[in-house]
Amino acid sequence: MKQYIQYATKSFTLPDICTRLRGVLDDPRSDAEDIANLISVDPSMTAKLLRLANSSLFRFPSQIESITKAVSIIGGEALYNLVIAETANIAFKHFDNECLSLDKHWEQSVYTGMVAKYLAREMNLRGSDRFFVMGILQNLSELVIAKHEPAKYQQYSKDDNPLPPWERQISHFGFYFSECSGAIMEHWQLPMPLFYPVKHAHNKAKLASDLDVSLLTCAIRLATFHYQREQYPGLDIISPDMTRLMPLEEEVLHNAILFAQKETNKVSMSVL
Repeated sequence: MKQYIQYATKSFTLPDICTRLRGVLDDPRSDAEDIANLISVDPSMTAKLLRLANSSLFRFPSQIESITKAVSIIGGEALYNLVIAETANIAFKHFDNECLSLDKHWEQSVYTGMVAKYLAREMNLRGSDRFFVMGILQNLSELVIAKHEPAKYQQYSKDDNPLPPWERQISHFGFYFSECSGAIMEHWQLPMPLFYPVKHAHNKAKLASDLDVSLLTCAIRLATFHYQREQYPGLDIISPDMTRLMPLEEEVLHNAILFAQKETNKVSMSVL
């Protein structure tokens, strides 16, 4: 896995705005105006963030016309997550390759993020928008692997074994794609609440003890079931090791799917 992490982190670095914004947010002396001043220096990022803030991702009743207002209403951490979501889109394009359809890969990643965000809201978890970012980034490494070693990736993608994709990933690579994605996020020095659940998705021990990990894993499974229903008709969405942390009824999972279906196109287009 180390070779893919090194390739990803050397090939693509986070924009300076990510590091600087993180520094301002972590400074107890900073306020909303400091954050807005930092964002406003970059006209392109300002336009993209305002478009995102006014998208269906947040559903505010009135138009948000300034970064200062966006910071005041959304909050600094949510704004940081929007910056990371935009950065994820740039990273996806950077690692585009002939082995995968970038549009389909991005769509499923956004869908995963929408499911995760819905479930986080349903369970009243703080900062539910960060789950949208985790959902987007959890499969970034698949693009990295496919671009760095296309022959090996094609061997994996053509494997018609009925095992779920994350189990086939272990067989072919020795690690989960989400595990590699989380490690890349960690090397990019993203906050632990973003990289930790991604890094440990599908980990049985963590599924039984960490709600964030269980929720993200559930979202990944729901997205896999939605996009590959014929291949995995009996996919176990909430396994026994997750039930104590996530006692969700079928209706909640069904509503999460409906929500993601409705919102994915709008959100993916607003990010793109």
